[in-house]
Amino acid sequence: MNRCRQFIISGRVQGVFFRASTEATARRLGVTGWVRNLADGSVEVLACGDEAQLKELEQWLRQGPTQARVAQVVTQEMEPQQFEDFSIRG
Repeated sequence: MNRCRQFIISGRVQGVFFRASTEATARRLGVTGWVRNLADGSVEVLACGDEAQLKELEQWLRQGPTQARVAQVVTQEMEPQQFEDFSIRG
């Protein structure tokens, strides 16, 4: 069953290739959706996939790429949506 989840990741998550690394990880996992930087310095991810895929992505988001320092990940269930693939926005 396809589920969608929003993740807001805060800490040192901009300027450390967080979006590109998230895109690569999501595509490897078969997750669809998008990632973008927010004006407050955090990163937003909207990811859709099955529960196992979303859990694995969330585990990765709690670490992020090597240069990142993740302080917090806030998750929220969203209405199911359809995306062709996973992309970087803005």
